[in-house]
Amino acid sequence: MKRYFLVLLCLFAVVLSASAQTKKSAMKKSSAGAAPDKTYLQKIWDGWATLDPSNTAKFYATGTHTFFDIAPLKYSSWDEYEKGVRGVLSGYKSAKFTVNDDAAIHPNGDLVWATATVKDEMTNKAGKVEMGNFRWTVVFENEEGKWLIVHEHVSAPLQ
Repeated sequence: MKRYFLVLLCLFAVVLSASAQTKKSAMKKSSAGAAPDKTYLQKIWDGWATLDPSNTAKFYATGTHTFFDIAPLKYSSWDEYEKGVRGVLSGYKSAKFTVNDDAAIHPNGDLVWATATVKDEMTNKAGKVEMGNFRWTVVFENEEGKWLIVHEHVSAPLQ
């Protein structure tokens, strides 16, 4: 089952990559300015590092959207995501996230998809430091001049 899922995920990434390559020249500038860049990606993770989801709400679209996180598996809206993640983050007293140099950003008109690995260092309330890297795939949509996340997938490698 895991292999089947991994193959589907790889095929999805290849299809998106091919689509982005052929339509790059069609990318249009919007009132939001240029497409998100690595600095914008880092601002999102700096917001998460505050351990308060309300500091990242401005980056996410409202309404029905799918967000996959490490735990639990899936959220169907920003409201659901914010509530669920708040509970997970309440077990930590500090966090630092760094978008690694492998960030790849693919503009395509009013959509942008990006991938990166993100280094994390989190200290739980008992003082234990947890460190690692996880994968991040994100889809932005230009909504009324703002680049908002309409889909996100965060996952960690199997141990």
